[in-house]
Amino acid sequence: MRWQFWLGWFLKLALVGFVAFAIVAVYLDGRVRNKLGDRLWQAPAQVYARTLHLYPEMPLSPDDFQRELDLLGYRRGTTLQQPGDEVRQGNTFKIYRRAFSFEDGAANAQQLQVMISDQRIVALRDEKEKALDLAKLEPLSLGSMFTTSEDRVLVQLDGTPPLLTKTLMLVEDRDFYHHFGLSPRGVLRAMFANIRAGRNVQGGSTLTQQLVKNVFLSNERSYWRKVKEAVMSLLVEYHYSKGTILEAYLNEIYLGQEGPRPIHGFALASRHYFNRPIEELRSDQIAMLVGLVKGPSQYDPWRSPERAQARRDLVLKLMNEEGLIDAKEYGSAIKRDLGLAKASAADSLHPAYLDLVRRQLRRDYQERDLKIRGLRIFTAFDPLVQWHAERSLSRALTQLDPKEKGLEGAMVVTDIVSGEVVAMVGGRQMHYAGFNRALDAVRPMGSLVKPAVYLTALESKRYTLISKLDDTAVDIKVPGGRWQPKNYDKQFHGEVPLYFALAESYNAATAHLGMDLTVPKVLATIQRLGVERDMPVVPAVFLGAGELSPLEVAVMYQTIAAQGVSAGLRSIRTLTDSEGTPLARYPQKPMQAVSPAAIHVLQYAMQDVMQEGTGRAAKNVLPNFRVAGKTGTTDDLRDSWFAGFSGDYLSVVWMGRDDNKSTGLSGATGALKGWLGFMAETSHVPMSFDAPPGINYVWVDELTGLVSGEGCEHARYIPFIEGTEPTTVDGTCQPGGAVLQWFHKLF
Repeated sequence: MRWQFWLGWFLKLALVGFVAFAIVAVYLDGRVRNKLGDRLWQAPAQVYARTLHLYPEMPLSPDDFQRELDLLGYRRGTTLQQPGDEVRQGNTFKIYRRAFSFEDGAANAQQLQVMISDQRIVALRDEKEKALDLAKLEPLSLGSMFTTSEDRVLVQLDGTPPLLTKTLMLVEDRDFYHHFGLSPRGVLRAMFANIRAGRNVQGGSTLTQQLVKNVFLSNERSYWRKVKEAVMSLLVEYHYSKGTILEAYLNEIYLGQEGPRPIHGFALASRHYFNRPIEELRSDQIAMLVGLVKGPSQYDPWRSPERAQARRDLVLKLMNEEGLIDAKEYGSAIKRDLGLAKASAADSLHPAYLDLVRRQLRRDYQERDLKIRGLRIFTAFDPLVQWHAERSLSRALTQLDPKEKGLEGAMVVTDIVSGEVVAMVGGRQMHYAGFNRALDAVRPMGSLVKPAVYLTALESKRYTLISKLDDTAVDIKVPGGRWQPKNYDKQFHGEVPLYFALAESYNAATAHLGMDLTVPKVLATIQRLGVERDMPVVPAVFLGAGELSPLEVAVMYQTIAAQGVSAGLRSIRTLTDSEGTPLARYPQKPMQAVSPAAIHVLQYAMQDVMQEGTGRAAKNVLPNFRVAGKTGTTDDLRDSWFAGFSGDYLSVVWMGRDDNKSTGLSGATGALKGWLGFMAETSHVPMSFDAPPGINYVWVDELTGLVSGEGCEHARYIPFIEGTEPTTVDGTCQPGGAVLQWFHKLF
């Protein structure tokens, strides 16, 4: 019969459909169990800045200490009630330090009192007024890395404020504990609520559906995606408890963007928007985060603050109506502004430094160690030094290029004692990931190479600081033509003392000196100073034809600043697993690459650069503060460089254009401005200049090079490597001082 025919076909099709559905369901079930099961406890590696150690007599300004507390999200108030609170009275700070698992062990929350006077900590006490020798603040979180696609800070359900979970279910899924992944009643309730409000105030998807969409599916709008979402939601509910699903949701939901970094989970969002742990959120902050679930882009508080506040206030109203907050709290919360912790979404990013950390991790650690769950990376990054570096470089670039016509810059700062990179600026857009000029702008280094030439001469012991160099025209035949370098001032100066040639950065004198030393010997010195990149084997290398990045220049100058000890530069201090156990790293042993005696003499000449030479502007900005450095300028004023150091920091600054056009800036008129601004604000320790063994100081006449005396005309107290000091005495002014000189002139 005909109906039997159609029934048979219907049953066959139903069977095929059932089998197909079963196959799809099995496939989707495998995805749910494998992918979601792994992700429930998947935590990316967390990267931290240095720990701020506080101790009496520590150099620290009240403004910088306040800045550190602000970066860590401490809340200013009148009393200390819970960790994360701060009370400031003038230059006395009372803080309730948060508990933290430091690289050397866990520490409980603690109340501290810090008194600052004359830019130093003068007293450090605990809550019982007992004096402390040392205390420390938890380090700033710089973010995470080695994630597959998402970033998050894991939070467990019992560590989440109950008000947050209750508000989330109130707004997004009131029937969460009563449905099996899908909620037709919730869809109807949301529809009527939205009609009554005249706008979309509630969603119809369950939290389980939203979790499935966030973890497994794209934003594609199709019936097939809806079917997969429904099936997978049922499977998730079948395999996992409600508590596990809610916890996964709290850690997975997408809540915004920080530059290129997606913000997943409420714990990370709490840091991103308010710079505080999730357990310290107020009711209005909880309302804003829950409101973001509906549309992180639509309600972005930086791009659309009025829309974000309206959404937050609507959530607060629902919280009050359902009894989650009382009328008093509602009245206070709705009057508050959004209370964002930074001026823009990307304001706290430090992409240049994280780029360095990422590269050094791959260099120094094995890949399997970097995949350990809960890995914590403690770096040397100093947020206060970084703030000053960004501020000084930005100020200099704005002054030199106010209309932003293409002038770019980069800065690398190292700690001279430890050899660690403590700050890095990769470009004018300092908080946005992109071309990292500090690491990847490989440019001709200009006169920054000259200290290596003069160091080679001093080590040879054929030259001293008062040796006469020939600053006359240079004409050398090279492949393809003639090499005829000119001085910056387009003049030649005849015979000049070696220290003066370096101070004034005379090209002709340096070229003559380099040719006498030979190219291979100078290149060998550059390598001993830590430069690994190949340099051109041509005479022009004496004047900076070799190309280096700012970081590579910092490696070279760090060796000079560290008395000739070469150890490379590091950004990472310690890696620990989730239990706090340090991971092994490849050792890198410091080595004495250059004799301390030769370095001491070179440092003397580099101080003269800052007093009498091309860096003489430092005298006005850093009076009575010993520093050493060198300017660098390349052909046609394309690159402006400065590298210099005090007793605590070395800083290298580069300015130039990405299109390699002329900037119109020399090292002194460009990069030096950024360097001086940074050192004036940040450095507290003048350069140490104790003579090492093998150095003899002698009073000499700087014009004749003969032994003179203190107080004699043209007398200069100059260091010599032992055995190279002059012995012939200037007959016009015997050693002994001004009295003898006066007596000699009188008769």
